[in-house]
Amino acid sequence: MLPLAVVQVFGAILGLLAYVGSKQYRTLFRPQYEAVVNEHKLPLKLWEAVRASGMLFSDSLWIWRNPQKALKLVEVQNWDLVEAAIQEGHGLVMLTPHLGGFEIIPRVLAQHFPATILYRPSRQEWLNEVVENGRAYPNMHFVPTNLHGVRQMTRALTRGEAIGILPDQVPSGGEGVWVPFFGRPAYTTPLPARLANRNNTPVVMFTAKRKAIGQGWLMQATRLARLSEDANVAAAELNTAIENAVLVAPEQFIWSYNRYKHPAGAELPPSA
Repeated sequence: MLPLAVVQVFGAILGLLAYVGSKQYRTLFRPQYEAVVNEHKLPLKLWEAVRASGMLFSDSLWIWRNPQKALKLVEVQNWDLVEAAIQEGHGLVMLTPHLGGFEIIPRVLAQHFPATILYRPSRQEWLNEVVENGRAYPNMHFVPTNLHGVRQMTRALTRGEAIGILPDQVPSGGEGVWVPFFGRPAYTTPLPARLANRNNTPVVMFTAKRKAIGQGWLMQATRLARLSEDANVAAAELNTAIENAVLVAPEQFIWSYNRYKHPAGAELPPSA
């Protein structure tokens, strides 16, 4: 496998090609990114964000193929916070937005305790096979976003283990609520709160900010306050936590993803 730096350069080129070559990609990417940096009065680094969008993909591939090398390139902060949370004996709800080298986060945790990770299968069978084979790793168990998967996550928490959720994905219709995300209604899952509140399980938000080219990632953890029992309030609290995570490295977030789409079967958003 090529060195990380080379793969990241290829990823940056891929991001540029996707942006320049697709009007649909640009129409989705630029307004979402610019709205956030303008609202928070941050410097506009559009082309850096475009390159980073491709590196989000290339980082994931490199981590899948080189997990042991990748683990050596992670600088972990606040690990004592994670250990203290898991030692409470109620398991751990791990939240990892699509930012930087997010795929390394569950592998770091799996060095210390089992982790069950929720994922949404693709409609393309071949892509499912690629992703599942790439993500396979000792002490990590992936379950689909359905009732069977949720039951397995509940059992993992009962055993005092960690579970992982990508909280910035739009849930299927009927499984979320409309709450603000960077000022716009976004269909959001209340699942993390529902799972955590069953047995007072700690909830920790993780980020893996990409360092300079080829230098790896800075992994940070933030423990969240107990989420509300009310689904709408809990989802709003979750989105606030995701916003704070994104603002750690806004250029490295997945702005090419339509966080504001209306899934089939969901009620209309409040502004409609």
